[in-house]
Amino acid sequence: MSRRHVTFPCEGATLVGTLDEGAATAGLLLVSGGNELRSGAWAGQAQLAARLAAEGHPVFRFDRRGVGDSSGPNGGFRSSAPDIAAALATFRAEAPHVTRIVGLGNCDAASALMLARGTGLNALVLSNPWTIEQDDAPPPPAAVRDHYRRRLADPAALKRLLGGKVSLRSLLRSLRDALRKAPAPSTLAQDIAAGIAGFRGDVTFLTAERDRTGQAFLSAWDKADKRIARCPGATHSYVEAEARDWLAERVLEALRNTSSRT
Repeated sequence: MSRRHVTFPCEGATLVGTLDEGAATAGLLLVSGGNELRSGAWAGQAQLAARLAAEGHPVFRFDRRGVGDSSGPNGGFRSSAPDIAAALATFRAEAPHVTRIVGLGNCDAASALMLARGTGLNALVLSNPWTIEQDDAPPPPAAVRDHYRRRLADPAALKRLLGGKVSLRSLLRSLRDALRKAPAPSTLAQDIAAGIAGFRGDVTFLTAERDRTGQAFLSAWDKADKRIARCPGATHSYVEAEARDWLAERVLEALRNTSSRT
């Protein structure tokens, strides 16, 4: 496997990307979420890129404007469509043998890909899409119920409760939150749904079972959508060994499926 760094322009700024090379004609454009560097949390994206490249699939990662090694103003995920388009064009130029490209994003990177309407990609893998309008918004009722299901199955947590070491006021407040109705879909949830509505390629939604962001997405989305896959026991960045394997397999499936398209 060969890994090299490239620079490319985007609306007057200079962006920095990393290409893990491979001989396959299906490649992955990996978009970082939040203000995360292209290496990802705990180098998770760099490790995933190396793993996919070892399977023959080239992977391109990049820092958007104002993040990491890239210059320019940081406008957040809502203004990152030009960054994604510039990265995609650079990926095609640097790996001209690649004919089909899958886009992968976690959290608001998934939402950015949706808002950009797939931005010329052939398929999308959208993990834990961000649908929360405010960072201080309460967790969705489903997330609270899931939390207490896990706590009730934990003998140590039960011992703390029975021993009076848990605040009854906090417990009652949480139980009230668990019983309230799910809020109506946010404007952002509606916007990303509209953005993806006309996308003609394959779409896979991934959610981490223990992630509040993924749980909020499921609360705002059609739960009967057959494109949704859930990773048991996973947290937001899939740091667990089993979750890393699960994520890699889902992405490889998307790459293989898009490879088979004419």
